[in-house]
Order: sequence, then structure tokens, then C-alpha cells
Amino acid sequence: MNRPTVGVLALQGDTREHLIALRECGADPITVRRRSELDAVEALVLPGGESTTMSHLLLELDLLEPLRARLADGLPAYGSCAGMIMLASEIVDAGAGGREALPLRGIDMTVRRNAFGRQVDSFEGDLAFAGLDEPVRAVFIRAPWVERVGDGVQVLARAAGHAVAVRQGSVLATAFHPEMTGDRRIHQLFVDIVTGRA
Repeated sequence: MNRPTVGVLALQGDTREHLIALRECGADPITVRRRSELDAVEALVLPGGESTTMSHLLLELDLLEPLRARLADGLPAYGSCAGMIMLASEIVDAGAGGREALPLRGIDMTVRRNAFGRQVDSFEGDLAFAGLDEPVRAVFIRAPWVERVGDGVQVLARAAGHAVAVRQGSVLATAFHPEMTGDRRIHQLFVDIVTGRA
């Protein structure tokens, strides 16, 4: 079976952990920092990090509009934490003064940045996740939550009453960091989405 080429946006954040997880789940991962690399991938992971910084770098490297265009054309994508924020169609508390998180409009949802609090408010917990038999250990670090989902957006997991994992078509997003736990089920779900098995 062919291994899909899955990019990991490598502007900032926990790129290495996603590369390892994707490889273990049957993909051929590559880092994406340039337009030519974006054009070469069948799917893309947007990792955690700082969403305003990542948005600024997308602009600086002339990747923002090409990435929006590929998402609009159906590029499968997965975003964790800051990646979830960026995949939103609307961002609450996006930042200010030219350092705002810019929505890529990959999922019809409204996301609030840093919704669970600051770094000191980071936490872990076990979450029921739609389609998985056992709970997922979720690591939340300055995590967002979803305040609104549009038609066709499936909520896959909730924490403290808020949606923290969603899927719309071939785009998946989590407010937490599955790449940090060794549990590969969410990365496997994404690879299965890319290959048409999920």
C-alpha cells in the first residue's frame, strides 16, 4: 500500500513529535516551510505552538493564501492546539497590534484562543473520543476550545462542556496534543482520513 506524503508545517512548535507519530502510522512525513513543499504534500499537519507567531510567519513566507487555497480545494489537514485555532473560520481573542492569529477557514467553527487559561493552567485528562473504544489521554497547554460549529462539523470530544476535537470532511482538529502521549490513535485516524479508510 502506498504511504501518503503528509507535511508538517515546520514554522514553530512541536514538529518533530508529529513527524514521528505520522511515520509510525504509515505516512511519509516531510517538513513544510516553502511553497514548493506545500505543493508536494497530500495532506498537512499544523502543530501546536503560538498561533499569532505562526500566522505572522505564514504571511512572511507567502504561504497564507496558498494554504487557504489548498484547504478550500480539499487538502486533508489536522491541527493540534495552535493548529486548531488556525484551521478555524473565526477566532475569538485573536490578538492585536499586527500580531493576530489568522483563520485559514478549514473548518466552519469559532475557536477561542487560550480558553482554558495560561501556561500555569495546563492540565491532562482522559476524554471519551467518538469512534474510539478507550478514552484518549489529552494534554492541554494554553489550549483553545470551540465555541461554535457549523453544519457538517462533527464534535468528537468535549472537555469542561466545550468541544475540543472536531472533524469536517477531511479536516480534523484537537485542542490538545496527542503527539505528546505516545497514543497514536488520533494520528492514525488522520492518516486513515488521508488514505480514504476513515
